[in-house]
Amino acid sequence: MTDFHRIKRLPPYVFEQVNRIKAQARAGGADIIDLGMGNPDLDAPKHVIAKLIETAGRPRTDRYSSSKGIAGLRRAQAAYYQRRFGVALNPETQVVATLGSKEGFANMAQAITAPGDVVLVPNPSYPIHAFGFLMAGGVIRSVPAEPTPAFFPAVEKAMQHSIPKPVAIVVCYPSNPTAYVASLDFYRDLVAFAKRHEIIILSDLAYAEVYFDDHDPPPSVLQVPGAIDCTVEFTSLSKTFSMAGWRMGFAVGNERLLAALTRVKSYLDYGAFTPIQVAATAALNGPEDCIREMRGIYRKRRDALIEAFDKTGWKIPAPSASMFAWVPIPEKYQGLGSLEFSKLLVEKADVAVAPGIGFGEHGEAYVRIALVENEQRIRQAARNIRRFFETSDRTLHNVVPMAKVG
Repeated sequence: MTDFHRIKRLPPYVFEQVNRIKAQARAGGADIIDLGMGNPDLDAPKHVIAKLIETAGRPRTDRYSSSKGIAGLRRAQAAYYQRRFGVALNPETQVVATLGSKEGFANMAQAITAPGDVVLVPNPSYPIHAFGFLMAGGVIRSVPAEPTPAFFPAVEKAMQHSIPKPVAIVVCYPSNPTAYVASLDFYRDLVAFAKRHEIIILSDLAYAEVYFDDHDPPPSVLQVPGAIDCTVEFTSLSKTFSMAGWRMGFAVGNERLLAALTRVKSYLDYGAFTPIQVAATAALNGPEDCIREMRGIYRKRRDALIEAFDKTGWKIPAPSASMFAWVPIPEKYQGLGSLEFSKLLVEKADVAVAPGIGFGEHGEAYVRIALVENEQRIRQAARNIRRFFETSDRTLHNVVPMAKVG
């Protein structure tokens, strides 16, 4: 396997190591509380499921669909952008339906990357942001993930010291894994930076609707005048409508870039199953009470997580958006690194989290906790972890470095 060129460019999948231990524990009868993968446990809206059932089996729906998405679905996505962000999109040329935002991102990387092209990618970041380009033959230069004033001096330096000149910059807000949220002012500066250096912006907005401050919903970079000249943005129904397994996402923005994506996709797929696209159209055009309900559930889970883990002595910074908490490893265990600490939580506390190293080397001191279990299970996870913390000095004397204990 390691003889293949593209496989050699991919490191071992960090999360698989935790998944293997998790599977072994479950096989042994353990009740693992899985807060690792961002896999929504909520049901898709009833009216969306009803539309899927109504459409499936109709004449012609079993045939190949449209790779770029059926016309009604693209119109629905354009209407969503107009309604939510005040951004006008041409559904014929500025909207492409993808098989989830992850597939869309990977195929965009294939479309725009030449061998050796440099791309600026935040670190830590969702793995496809870097590895989509690595698989396409590109080279990654890490830049900060947090949208602070320090961001732009860092990316300016990256531009100056990269040969060849970077072709694109990736951003993701609300961020996976860090839950950072960018302001519209940040996006204005980002667009100015991209135009000054003539590079592409690729924005991952998969968590646009998972936010906890109702007065300040996350913006889109496309709200900035002129952003569409150099930007493609990716969204998804996975989190907004709890439709992760349906694999329905979108790329919107610059016509030339989307034409390149469409060309690549036309060689690789025939689009999602037509009834799924019809049901996705119903989701985008339908009532939004299900979205508000989703936000309320995640907000309660976030609050339960912070309150319950605080009692263990593990302080969790409160995320203002996304379905994740990005949590520093307790000082006593930092010497282990995020992967070994995550393995310990499975083995000793029956709790699975995502090791921060899986999102880049700057995630090593963190774990990502996903709000994908109900409040009762989250509180049970905290109790399990508290028992582990209270006994670790005695039971892990040969695992936890002695300098860190006490």
